[in-house]
Amino acid sequence: MRAGPPAAVLALLAVLAGCGPPGGAQDGVGQSPGGAAASAVGPLPPVVDRVPTRDKVVFLTYDDGAERDPRFIDLVRERRLPVSMFLTDSVVGPGYAHFARLRAVGASLQNHTLDHRALRGLPYAGQRAEICGQQRKLRSRFGVRPRLFRPPYGAYDTTTLRAAADCGIAAVVLWRVTLEPDGHLTYTHGPHRLNPGDIISVPSGEAPPLSLAQRTSRLLAELEKRGLTAGHLEHHTDHLVPRAAPDEHR
Repeated sequence: MRAGPPAAVLALLAVLAGCGPPGGAQDGVGQSPGGAAASAVGPLPPVVDRVPTRDKVVFLTYDDGAERDPRFIDLVRERRLPVSMFLTDSVVGPGYAHFARLRAVGASLQNHTLDHRALRGLPYAGQRAEICGQQRKLRSRFGVRPRLFRPPYGAYDTTTLRAAADCGIAAVVLWRVTLEPDGHLTYTHGPHRLNPGDIISVPSGEAPPLSLAQRTSRLLAELEKRGLTAGHLEHHTDHLVPRAAPDEHR
């Protein structure tokens, strides 16, 4: 009978076995939300409220998913509008079938978190849960993995960008122009007129005076006056360069 290895060797092997990294792919969507520590420093997604372009286009983005106007689906189909719908799971609720119909006529479905929490200041785990959780929801329901993310209220910090990157997000989308519930436009900064590359936010309204289809039709008429059309936001953000990560974790 052969003698086993010395006890000192066995102790060393046990220590080494306990020091190795855990197995498995480090995929932001594949891991359970909030289960991992903050990611290593790496490139962060760019944050945009307009897109540099020579094309005479602006970008129509719709928030939350609270308004489900069937005439809006008709408008998107008839005008072949490349709209981007930023969906929040807790707001959409049982209304995902409406957005399946919108997607079928050309709308793009993007990420606006699970529960519409203000993310800025939350720990990494909480922010990652909100973003990655909605990535999984949209993937399971529609087979899509959104590349664009809009933080609720436009509030974000460096932790948001890290969590978004780890969840597979390529760009964080804010807005320069808002289409208000009564159909008029407001501007966050810069000239108070529409310019090529502007990202227009259309927030959901509670009992708005104009329906979503009516507001969008008025906006399209204004675009035509200015020689502008609606562009496909996801296609125009493909070329954006990631941001360099800061040296320190926050």
